[in-house]
Amino acid sequence: MSHDRAPSEYGATLFLEDGTRFDGRGFGAEGSKVGEVVFTTGMVGYPESLTDPSYRGQILTFTYPLLGNYGVPSTTARDGFGLPEFIESTGIQVRAMVARDVTRPNHWQSARSLDRWLADEGIPCIAGIDTRRLTEHLRSRGVLRGIVDVGPIDRRPDNEELLGRLRRAPVYPEEALVPEVAIGTPTLYDLPGAPLVALLDCGVKTSIIRALLQRRLAVLRLPYDHAVPERWDGRRISGLLIGNGPGDPEQLEGTVEELRQTGARGLPTLGICLGHQLLALAHGATTFKLKFGHRGQNKTVCFPDGRAIIVSENHGYAVDPSSLKGTGLELWGTNPDDGTLEGFKDGSGRLLALQGHPEGHPGPQEAGFAFDQFDAMVRKGAPP
Repeated sequence: MSHDRAPSEYGATLFLEDGTRFDGRGFGAEGSKVGEVVFTTGMVGYPESLTDPSYRGQILTFTYPLLGNYGVPSTTARDGFGLPEFIESTGIQVRAMVARDVTRPNHWQSARSLDRWLADEGIPCIAGIDTRRLTEHLRSRGVLRGIVDVGPIDRRPDNEELLGRLRRAPVYPEEALVPEVAIGTPTLYDLPGAPLVALLDCGVKTSIIRALLQRRLAVLRLPYDHAVPERWDGRRISGLLIGNGPGDPEQLEGTVEELRQTGARGLPTLGICLGHQLLALAHGATTFKLKFGHRGQNKTVCFPDGRAIIVSENHGYAVDPSSLKGTGLELWGTNPDDGTLEGFKDGSGRLLALQGHPEGHPGPQEAGFAFDQFDAMVRKGAPP
């Protein structure tokens, strides 16, 4: 199976749980993968999207019609802290990929083709289908479980076989996905003399850690189920960040309870994406599953003072804005498309949460001021 162009002898099938079937060309690895089929409207940034841990357990559809033209950067390059330099985790996180077309790369920084990368990491991909029709179907029906099967074109499985495989597979999001993507043991990214902040890792993107380090904040990266200490190696913890990750926030009951305990200490706190939802649950608010989620790089957030910014987003759950009543949390941002909650803060000025991604990789940098505000909160309370 060639990994520089679509091999005509390999076919692919996407079969959805409602019986909808798409047949196309096979890319990447042979085999079958089951997951929740979602779509992203981003026009660039497929290396970052494919390696975003928030997509764990999902089959990712790209609505942009042509992928692979700038290839794949080095996935082994590391920065001075040992963090991946060009991707958002240690490897591809999606179960399978769906695209309109995949092409050969032509870019000076490309280390290999998208097709080769998918094959190397065991990720099947279907291309050559009408992704507009698929996206409209998901918008109408809501996200659906599906299976991508790549193999010889003359041996395509029938619908009954595919439906049987779907029924036997674990159901997203009831799978325990966060333990698959979170760090296993505490790791310190140190900067001499810098304030130390704790980061609860539920599947955090590399660029979130880097955004803190760029602001001269030392980072103690903790597993999602780890207690947040008051001190580490004799140094006081001066702030807390809860980042993104996959799945239903209500599954992380232990993390929510830890945030209730930590909140009583009054630590300057920033929540991003899943962290935004977990902080809401810790304060007594509620979350719900969106029909087809927000996944793209051009999502609008409107603030009470009249400002509006564009952010990158990737989430299938949201906080119910009406549930903020009586929690001590104040609405801070709203999505004008569907009225969903995009941000909140508390009256003390020590807690800030944003549903979108202020690190903006891929995507706009407009929301990066959230890191600046968190940095200011930490330094205001940090010891001299």
